[in-house]
Amino acid sequence: MSHRIIKGVAAAAALGLGVGALAGCTADSSDDSGKPTEITMLVLGDKPTNGRLEAMLDKLNDKLVEQANAKLDLFYVEWADWQTQYNLQLLSGDDNVDLITTATDWLYAWENADKGAFLPLTEDMLKENAPKTWAQVDADGDWDLTKLDDQIMFIPEDNYTQYTNHGFFYRGDWATEAGFANGEITKFEDFTKYFEWIKANKPDAYPWDVAGAANGEAALTGYLQGNTDWGTLQGVSAGNYAPFQISASDPYTVTSWYMDSDELVEAAELAKEWNDLGVWREDALNYDGDTREEFYAGLSGTDQHHTQTFIGQIVNNMTTKQPGSDPKMFYWGQENGNVFKDIKTHGAMAVSANSKNPEKALQVYDLIRNDEEDYDLLNFGIEGTDYVLTDDGKLTYPEGYDSSTDSLGSNFWAGRMDEFEYTKLTDAPNKDEIYASLDEVAKDYPYSTLIVDKSAIDPTLAAIGGVLSEYIPQLEYGKFDDPAAAVAEMRQKLKDVGFDDARASIQSDLDTWAEDHQVD
Repeated sequence: MSHRIIKGVAAAAALGLGVGALAGCTADSSDDSGKPTEITMLVLGDKPTNGRLEAMLDKLNDKLVEQANAKLDLFYVEWADWQTQYNLQLLSGDDNVDLITTATDWLYAWENADKGAFLPLTEDMLKENAPKTWAQVDADGDWDLTKLDDQIMFIPEDNYTQYTNHGFFYRGDWATEAGFANGEITKFEDFTKYFEWIKANKPDAYPWDVAGAANGEAALTGYLQGNTDWGTLQGVSAGNYAPFQISASDPYTVTSWYMDSDELVEAAELAKEWNDLGVWREDALNYDGDTREEFYAGLSGTDQHHTQTFIGQIVNNMTTKQPGSDPKMFYWGQENGNVFKDIKTHGAMAVSANSKNPEKALQVYDLIRNDEEDYDLLNFGIEGTDYVLTDDGKLTYPEGYDSSTDSLGSNFWAGRMDEFEYTKLTDAPNKDEIYASLDEVAKDYPYSTLIVDKSAIDPTLAAIGGVLSEYIPQLEYGKFDDPAAAVAEMRQKLKDVGFDDARASIQSDLDTWAEDHQVD
């Protein structure tokens, strides 16, 4: 692990920390007495049932007791109806959760901070209880990304490289047979041809098997992103939807593809064409099966998620389970370069406002983020059981390992650090090429410090979310006989519940922000 130690020493030097701090304890537990404090961290995902998580936590907690007289447990918000369940849990007043995985672009961080779900963190509190984390984030100048009314509301995962832009995973071998040169599909609507070939030639497979509740709005947003220059305004959700966008050509005006774009009708008409073709199962809206496993089994021609999933899971699994399948990814916005880099608060950690032990929670977080042994256990598991290191320090897995059944599943997505990450033998062999191609076109999201005051429009946003939940799933899966009429009806209902008033309020916040900020 010499390559990681060298990187860690360099990072410590940059932060003014002694080399000894790399191996030392973050928390001073000399004043602790009695039994260890139980700290619970909320994570997203389906809780594993293979026993590996519990075995890892046993070992990790032995260390945490020595370091901070504390133990860590994980509370899972599972993927079924996760958006609703996540927000309900945060606002329930439950004092059994201490640390909360959050994000400003997909986990409603600003909304939940504004509603009082998170404990404001003072500089002194952070410096005393999470000194390594404080020093690294401060050195990178990223605390301003986490402030609401000048108070730090969460800690950013700002030292981890990833791309979480979504797109289709598909089979290059089938795409080649469908007539695409080198198996490369380069436009969203060209998937129609691919789907038609699968329908005609692979009768046991769905062209795109979909579990509706877990699929977001992929059948719409994939088209919209590639056929406009619009980007979604983060941190302003309406229920499970993000209804406000800003275009690159007019970066100071709030718009909405739900309300203003002709492309929404085009996307909905394409979705109807796919539904009529039988691209997904008839009950896709209510189906909750594991469609990724269907993809691995050759029973679905397409899956959708983000680049990290493709690099870290899809390529290896498809290459192993469907030899010769030549897995490929088409990302939303590939046609026109309309793709953004991850923001530094795509992953973040908050302390629950109801935590009984916020200082201890920060001490534990500082350890699992910055202590290499703790980090390895939480993220990778037990060496020799969950993973194996090669002689040159690369991470691989024991013989017979199957990520579908054997994964650790700790889902620590709010404190990963580049210097502690291994190169994995199971990563896509062209990982660097994929990153480089995205780096060439991906834009920085320019509105990270824009915070919208939703206090006056929360009831309106809730009403907007209600209208969208009535129409968007049906539009996405082509269930309306006349998509254009359905969109017109939806837009009238959105106007009726105050959409224009909400937009005007957000526009006012953007105007104020723009007085001191320039969009490149």
